[in-house]
Amino acid sequence: MSYIPHTEAERQQMLAAIGVTTIEDLFEAVPATHRFPKLTLPAPMSEMDVMTEMAALADANEHAGDFALFRGAGAYHHFIPSAVNHILLRGEFYTAYTPYQPEVSQGTLQATYEYQSMMCALTGMDAANASHYDGATSLAEAVTVALEAGRGKRKKIILSHAINPQYREVVRTYHQGGDVKVVGDRGQASIPDLIDMLDENTAMLAVSYPNFFGQIDDFNELAEKVHEAGALLVMVVNNPVALGLLKSPGELGADIVVGEGQPLGVPLSFGGPYLGFFAVREKYVRKIAGRIIGETTDIDGKRAFVMTLRPREQDIRRDKATSNICTNQGLMAIATAVYLSLMGKNGLRKVAELNYHKAHYAAQQIQHLDGYSVNMERPFFNEFMVTCPAPVSRVNEALIAQGFIGGYDLSADYPHLKDTMLLCVTEMNSRAEIDALVDVLQEVE
Repeated sequence: MSYIPHTEAERQQMLAAIGVTTIEDLFEAVPATHRFPKLTLPAPMSEMDVMTEMAALADANEHAGDFALFRGAGAYHHFIPSAVNHILLRGEFYTAYTPYQPEVSQGTLQATYEYQSMMCALTGMDAANASHYDGATSLAEAVTVALEAGRGKRKKIILSHAINPQYREVVRTYHQGGDVKVVGDRGQASIPDLIDMLDENTAMLAVSYPNFFGQIDDFNELAEKVHEAGALLVMVVNNPVALGLLKSPGELGADIVVGEGQPLGVPLSFGGPYLGFFAVREKYVRKIAGRIIGETTDIDGKRAFVMTLRPREQDIRRDKATSNICTNQGLMAIATAVYLSLMGKNGLRKVAELNYHKAHYAAQQIQHLDGYSVNMERPFFNEFMVTCPAPVSRVNEALIAQGFIGGYDLSADYPHLKDTMLLCVTEMNSRAEIDALVDVLQEVE
């Protein structure tokens, strides 16, 4: 709760504490001609005129519908059935919060329960929460769980450099005040290199699946080596659509699976709100943050849903809590639940197959272009690295002039990948768009 000064002396004391003498000093950055009460406001407008002006302003924003989009790098342009938005707009669901009163909230609680169940099926894990703010937050919370599982005795966290760079930075920011050592991500360490870093002080090792470069690494024996060292294996799913086609992280031996749920029914939306998913083995379920909805029976023996399995410290003893996250991206979780229920197991696999085959078609066409080289060292899903004959910025300028949003410039985060872009192809890209992209790339000098 904020404090309101009651006397002039208290107000002056508070102003002095922040280095000013008057309230007006706080607004020096605002030009005097634009400060209250000298605002020059236009005449009132009718609702119809306001709507027209707002629509004109909105048209100034360029969005995915205006371009052929070939960029991913953590946010993906997938088809969303219209039923998703129609269901979300229902008043019963239209909130970011998980309700506390089960006697009046069974619909929302059941929808959240179904989301958790489907995420468990997708990841191959025993339990899932609902949910975190984004994939980066989920990974940072996985570190918290790993440290707690190590009872505070293990302080070393190994991160692959092939995890989304933004996720890794959030981990460092989250845990910068603690006695935590983060290693492995500030170089080019391979999976065997990461395994060599394991020791008795390691709390967890995290890899990406598929990785940030779209590649699918060989994880044979990884879980065995991590568990032999007494650490937890965390898998960051860069695009969960891939799990409709690939072996689940649970089958690969992961203890915690995190990632960004945006590809599963959540629009690009200029960067948010998004959805961080978090799934675990049963033995760690009481250590996780967020909401967990469980199934039970009411006093009449009927099926019912309630919040469960969460340590009360998250709400009433926050200084004792392992995490202070106790809300969730409820609306986005329901969007994903609706999307997954509409797609079903076969539908999601079909989407994944379309992504895979279209991306490989694009990669093959680009590989034949003079001056371009596609990284084919490892299998990839729907993203791949392309080394260009010119700086990526110049290539992207040429592309956007022709109606294409090109790839992500990897050199910004990986200096050794000069002139290399990360291209993404989804089911939304037609063969005609891919061929047109290739034609424009060929013309870049």
